[in-house]
Amino acid sequence: MDQASQSDSRAQLESQIRECYGRCAYTHKIHEKMAERLAANQRRGKWANIILSALITGGAVGALFKADTGLLQYAEYVAAALSILSLIFNAYLKDLDPGALAQQHRESASGIWNIRESYLSLIADTLDDQIPIQELRERRNYLQTALHEIYLAAPFTDGKAYAEAQKGLKDNEELMFSEKEIDDMLPHTMRRSNRRPRDR
Repeated sequence: MDQASQSDSRAQLESQIRECYGRCAYTHKIHEKMAERLAANQRRGKWANIILSALITGGAVGALFKADTGLLQYAEYVAAALSILSLIFNAYLKDLDPGALAQQHRESASGIWNIRESYLSLIADTLDDQIPIQELRERRNYLQTALHEIYLAAPFTDGKAYAEAQKGLKDNEELMFSEKEIDDMLPHTMRRSNRRPRDR
């Protein structure tokens, strides 16, 4: 293979790895956003439980002082209704368990972060002509396999997390990255826009 063909192959490989890096950065951010939202939901659920418990206690105390007028005459009914609501709410939270789900998203984000950083290192290595292209391909294939294993175990994400990640990374909704978008996520020394034309 002549030098021009090798240079073309290396440029194509670098482009593919840059795309993989961009997707990985996006997925990492989506799992982070899911974890943040679920943790916030768990906090709100705990506060709702505390408030419900306080209202139930207040209703029970009110029922002890049976009164024929005012709100106290309905205290036992209010306490019973709130108790049923609390039971349903607690059963829902136990089934959903946003805290455990948030932890799963954090673990997925952590694993994806490691792969993302490895892709970043691989981009840097594609710029080094001394590293054989076959070695770079083997490392790319290894990262793809490792990322696939993480995805298999990762919990599902949703459109809201995607939109939050999109906003956070200031990217478009297509998961297709322009040179500028990927350059904006890379350190200055790795940006194609900073290279001389013959080095791109």
